[in-house]
Amino acid sequence: MADLLESSITLPSDPGSVSVARGHVTDVVTEWGLPPGGDMADTIRLIVSELTTNAVQHTFGQSPTFTVDLLLERDEELRIGVTDSHPRRPQRLPAAVRQDNGRGMVIVRSLTAHSGGRLTVTPTPDGGKTVWVALPWAPTARDGAVRYQDRGRARGPGEP
Repeated sequence: MADLLESSITLPSDPGSVSVARGHVTDVVTEWGLPPGGDMADTIRLIVSELTTNAVQHTFGQSPTFTVDLLLERDEELRIGVTDSHPRRPQRLPAAVRQDNGRGMVIVRSLTAHSGGRLTVTPTPDGGKTVWVALPWAPTARDGAVRYQDRGRARGPGEP
């Protein structure tokens, strides 16, 4: 595989664009060798969903579009970037039990940390920002095939 694979898509800041972005990312990482039904694919889809939803909901109409960038470096690290033109950085909001929102970045941070990745936010030249998530790239045929561990013995889904 090449040292660097890249993909980018720019979409309108509209709620319907979230599923388009998620589908695009799923197609790209599958083309790059990630099994579509595994844990890593689910993690990537959820991260993209949360970051693009934030780009739509929390830019208050000040970012007419958002861009999703994917970079796969040396078959070792997948970087996911979501860029919008609103200057406000993502904030940790108190996620009250009965609150309908405010958990997106908590979910992203948790998934990123659990996957051994890192999260950064960088400013863009036009005054906006890009939220980057870097994840170790480790697709295998077993991704998703072995999900349960029991005293060192790996078991497949549905096995007791």
